[in-house]
Amino acid sequence: MRLTKFTDLALRAVMSLAVSGPNDRYPTRGVAEVMDVPYTHMAKAIARLQHLGVVEARRGRGGGLELTGLGRQASVGWLARELEGESDVASCEGDAPCPLRAACRLRRALREAQDRFYAALDPLTVSDLVAPPTGPVLVGLVGQRPG
Repeated sequence: MRLTKFTDLALRAVMSLAVSGPNDRYPTRGVAEVMDVPYTHMAKAIARLQHLGVVEARRGRGGGLELTGLGRQASVGWLARELEGESDVASCEGDAPCPLRAACRLRRALREAQDRFYAALDPLTVSDLVAPPTGPVLVGLVGQRPG
């Protein structure tokens, strides 16, 4: 299984915010710079995380991004499912539908593998992801982030 770049960006943003101090808020641009990704890509990921209730964004002086309580304790499996959306691993429909779709066993097997993939991520929380050795590396990066 492979996650989209969008999901990868969103997970990296959440991890970056998870190591920030309780009174630290950083702009989306700062998170994008630390993760070395285009601002526009990170802005889309942050918007989706806001919609999910994982990140809170405040405007103006003293504003910026902050991980919510849900964001800190969110299951990585839940977050990946939400970010990836409901799609099958195999595309059996569309302009040229697969002639085997009515009797195909592969589609079901791939769907079960996808379910097991997410299930393996379910026990992990965002807090687990930033435990050592990852957390200290992220803290170093956050210390370099423009605020």
